[in-house]
Amino acid sequence: MKSKLLGNNVKLLSPLGATLYNLLMAYVVYFIARMAYWLENWSYFSQGLTVGRLMEIFSGGLVFDTSAILVTNIPYVVLMLFPLHLKETPAYQQLCKWCFLAVNGLALAVNLCDAVYFRFTMRRTTTTVFSEFSNEGNLGGIFLTEAVRHWYLVLLFAVVFWLMYRFYRGSRLDSHQLSWWRYDVATLLSLAALAPFVVAGIRGGFATAVRPITISNANQYVDRPVDAALVLNTPFSLYRTIGKAVFVVPDYYQDAQQMAAVYTPVHVPGDSLPMVKKNVVVLIVESFGREYIGALNKNLEQGRYKGYTPCVDSLIARSITFTRSFCNGRKSIDGMPSILSSIPMFVEPFFLTPASMNHVSGIASLLAGEGYQTAFFHGAQRGSMGFMAFARSTGFQSYYGREDYDADDRFGGDDDFDGMWAIWDEPFLQYYATKMSEMKEPFMTALFTASSHHPYVIPEKYKDVYPEEGIIMHKCIRYTDMALGRFFQSASRQPWFQNTIFVLTSDHTNMSDHDYYQTDLGGFCSPIIIYEPGRTDQQPEMQDKIAQQIDILPTVMGMLHYQKPYFAFGIDLLNTPAEDTWAVNYLNGIYQYVKHGHVLQFDGTKTKAVYSLEDSLMQHNLIHQPSAISHQRQMEQELKAIIQQYMERMTQDRLLPE
Repeated sequence: MKSKLLGNNVKLLSPLGATLYNLLMAYVVYFIARMAYWLENWSYFSQGLTVGRLMEIFSGGLVFDTSAILVTNIPYVVLMLFPLHLKETPAYQQLCKWCFLAVNGLALAVNLCDAVYFRFTMRRTTTTVFSEFSNEGNLGGIFLTEAVRHWYLVLLFAVVFWLMYRFYRGSRLDSHQLSWWRYDVATLLSLAALAPFVVAGIRGGFATAVRPITISNANQYVDRPVDAALVLNTPFSLYRTIGKAVFVVPDYYQDAQQMAAVYTPVHVPGDSLPMVKKNVVVLIVESFGREYIGALNKNLEQGRYKGYTPCVDSLIARSITFTRSFCNGRKSIDGMPSILSSIPMFVEPFFLTPASMNHVSGIASLLAGEGYQTAFFHGAQRGSMGFMAFARSTGFQSYYGREDYDADDRFGGDDDFDGMWAIWDEPFLQYYATKMSEMKEPFMTALFTASSHHPYVIPEKYKDVYPEEGIIMHKCIRYTDMALGRFFQSASRQPWFQNTIFVLTSDHTNMSDHDYYQTDLGGFCSPIIIYEPGRTDQQPEMQDKIAQQIDILPTVMGMLHYQKPYFAFGIDLLNTPAEDTWAVNYLNGIYQYVKHGHVLQFDGTKTKAVYSLEDSLMQHNLIHQPSAISHQRQMEQELKAIIQQYMERMTQDRLLPE
């Protein structure tokens, strides 16, 4: 006997049945996207992978997929189940169909795009990406280049979208055979019955004690922070970070003096020597990870590794470097505040947050107050990446970009533009040396290079000199290394050279082909090279210390014997005992703290893992083991003080000495 409620078409799909069927198809789409994300970044996720661990990751992914699918498909669900007697028409059903295809097709596209972007950030993309690239005019070219390079992901998108189109099912009820009130009551009851499940799915559970899940909840399903990206999906990461408070102040310490006794970012110089007003030159080299530098990897590949940087290797032989050195973020916009203002990246890039409006100091502003002339150089168009705004806010008096290079008829103008980002490194570094020779001493300058970057091309005249080898990045590294070598050759002939402190580092790391540099900690290995050609009382050496980008500012201030209190989250490397040096970074909701021969991973509430630094592949978690317990407790207290100081000062506009 056929249902009186559904009429003669009971054997076909009801609105509720069609809705559930199509939502189930959305789960399949998200599963395919996660598999593509995993396979595209296999080398990052394959370490220690077992069937059990993979099942835990994918079961956690189901929780976040549920939330994303239900949030993004709310318009579709309402269209399908809204109690409207006349909606069972072909036109209305086509509207529902294309709403479903548009929403889930877009979700598939952003997941696949993020699979490519992951290796640059080691995390899922959040809404800060829109601010990060808001001033770039070349995104279309970048997208097209990557679409060609990853054609198989484009093909996958086309196939999956066609399958969604082919297997989509709409409602098949003949509403004209039903009384309006029966149809409307049936769909209203369906909507009411589905609503609690939708709310629970979005929140991450039914229990009233369950808080809506956030990005950091992904860490409960993984052992390594980098794997959290595989648990998450990009639509979830995007919508969960819209308008959210970035910095939340913890209450680890109730007594401010007790916290300051453990850690304070306010530096009060202790020596009485007069300030030495040497020039300061900071070279921030795009994606110039420690892995590429042969002189910093003498034990790699059983001592056979030569690297791709003969010019920088030669510079290191005349410089001070450190056995372990790290960046404090994974993006260019993380590197700028870390290097120039000693502000690490916690949670989100500093100058994409409301805290960027705080009063901020930096190397430039501190030295400008001592009579220095300051300038920032970046070969891209003015406003690119927000660098100009940040440079000005931290005390750089002048800014030189692509437009300024083009206007200088001593150089090649826009013929030296790489066609995508900026002026090629070789000519722009020569421009940099020339412009510094026109500045009044003492001066402080910083330069951000651009050529060792996507789309990984070099000038045509060097394609036979630096052919493809290893990974696509290596030829770019060789080109930029050559450009740096030529820069130092030109600088060495200038009268200001002997009176200058040079600091060379990278903004972040990039592509890797060695296991160590693909671990949670290895992905943050950047060089920190201090070169002072006019100094004869300190020999070049590799110091057995832990160094990080935020140490550059206080170290430079120490070298100059700067006399006034200043603000910096880092430490003076050259005047700090090796056992007191440390590094910190943030990855997928986990703080990594390096000190006392260990790296501690802390989720803001509890320690998740402790590894010996000798365990380079991070395979043996020592948490709570007797050999590490004393270090673990001390590191927890120190890290908590660092985090609370950071969060309090960000939210209270206290980024200057008090």
